[in-house]
Amino acid sequence: MNFIDRERPIGIFDSGIGGLTVVKRLAAILPNENLVYFGDTARVPYGSKSNSTVIEYALQDAKFLTTKNVKAIVVACNTASSVAISILKAKYDIPIIGMIEPGIEFALKITRNKKIGIIGTRTTTDNKAYSKALKKADEKINVFEKACPLFVPLAEEGWTKHKATYEIAEEYLKGLKEQNIDTLILGCTHYPILAGVIQGVIGENVKLIDSGIAAAELIKVEIERIGLINNSNSLGSKEFYVTDIPKKFKEIAELFLSSPVEEVKKVELDEIWA
Repeated sequence: MNFIDRERPIGIFDSGIGGLTVVKRLAAILPNENLVYFGDTARVPYGSKSNSTVIEYALQDAKFLTTKNVKAIVVACNTASSVAISILKAKYDIPIIGMIEPGIEFALKITRNKKIGIIGTRTTTDNKAYSKALKKADEKINVFEKACPLFVPLAEEGWTKHKATYEIAEEYLKGLKEQNIDTLILGCTHYPILAGVIQGVIGENVKLIDSGIAAAELIKVEIERIGLINNSNSLGSKEFYVTDIPKKFKEIAELFLSSPVEEVKKVELDEIWA
């Protein structure tokens, strides 16, 4: 591979701001890599949509990123990962990393009592993508799933310390607490934004698994394997694109990434439909 190939960016897409958890981790472990982020903020959340709709959106999101000449794509959306990852891998000949497998690998290493909880959007939990993969890896694993759809808009609003967020988390997580889980997979990339609330409610004895961190580690392995690590000594660039409300996204992105975001560009939906 030549020098130009190695400087091609890594693409990340999500339905909204949740994929910033992946951007943050990628920037930490691969500081020289150029990153292009696409947030489909006009159509968030994906978790309440049908499988066919999510697949359609995921194909459009990936197509947009390929116009930026990306060398790999991280599907930083658990819902899209649960229904579209195999289709995307079949369509593109670049590494495509989803959230499910990396998160499972981390959870299996962490659990001691083999009781693993999973929280996610309705689509993710209904598809049982995590539970099926966990059982396939270890049939003795006990899996407990809970859909937490309100966590996405709460994260989008930045309500990380709001009383209402704690009350909703108590309602969602009480059943999982009763099951004595020791590991909880955050099955939506929005959820780490609420990690403080979730940890406080579920208890310090339960280990939270951030699938976004696991996926970022895996993308590093993949681009190293195919010789596309950026060898530049310069700090990588970050580009951000959204389909709606760029100003709000910029505010949350700067807060979450703890660094200035120069520009967030709005992409019209008809551009990704084309």
